[in-house]
Amino acid sequence: MSERPDLPRRAAAEAFGAFALVFAGCGAIVTDAVHPGTLGAVGVSLVFGLVIMAMVYATGHLSGAHLNPAVTLAFALTRHFPRRETLAYIAAQLLGAIAAAALLLAVWPSAPANLGTTLPSVADGSAVVYEAVMTAFLMFTIMAVATDTRAVGAGAAIAIGGTVGLDALFGGAITGASMNPARSIGPALVAGETHDLWIYVVAPIAGAALGALAYQLVRGAPAPGRRAEKRSMSAEIGPSAEAEEVG
Repeated sequence: MSERPDLPRRAAAEAFGAFALVFAGCGAIVTDAVHPGTLGAVGVSLVFGLVIMAMVYATGHLSGAHLNPAVTLAFALTRHFPRRETLAYIAAQLLGAIAAAALLLAVWPSAPANLGTTLPSVADGSAVVYEAVMTAFLMFTIMAVATDTRAVGAGAAIAIGGTVGLDALFGGAITGASMNPARSIGPALVAGETHDLWIYVVAPIAGAALGALAYQLVRGAPAPGRRAEKRSMSAEIGPSAEAEEVG
């Protein structure tokens, strides 16, 4: 197996993936606001799911395709990612998201739909519950395909993109279905709409931690004979626990 790129290159891959997520996903929201009915809720959900699927395929072998500070922190919490590298990954994800939102603003100076900023349509407490649960679903799926050899690794991008699309379908109208602090921070900062931003930072981080720990609980300890397989498969998405143990 070829070695992974060094940290700056992996961070660049994370930035590119986060840029693609915000430019395509939030761009879809803008398009639907400017041209009503072009995509609709189902179309926007599909765009978010597809861009995540594409970026997991494109960057999974490079950086692990976290694309999400909550995912990076959950991997670090469960010792599937070196904690010393979390700051670089999160900074890259935020920079990519902000750059994409800034480019959308350059194209659409009137900032339609607040550039896709996530805003809850329910009370704050209910929004926190929705975002935490949706992110837990996402992280549970990511843990399955990234850390367990019994899962079908080749279908990781489809499973993850499908979960994002599913969450967006049932939660988009409630909270915007962010599940990702970077996805929310980028448009919020550029559009100047930060009133409820804390929800989209706190809830996804808590939900991702819950989903990761839940998967570890139900999976149990991996069989000794599967550890070598795990190292190989983990290189496709989500750096392995061994990276933390040696660092």
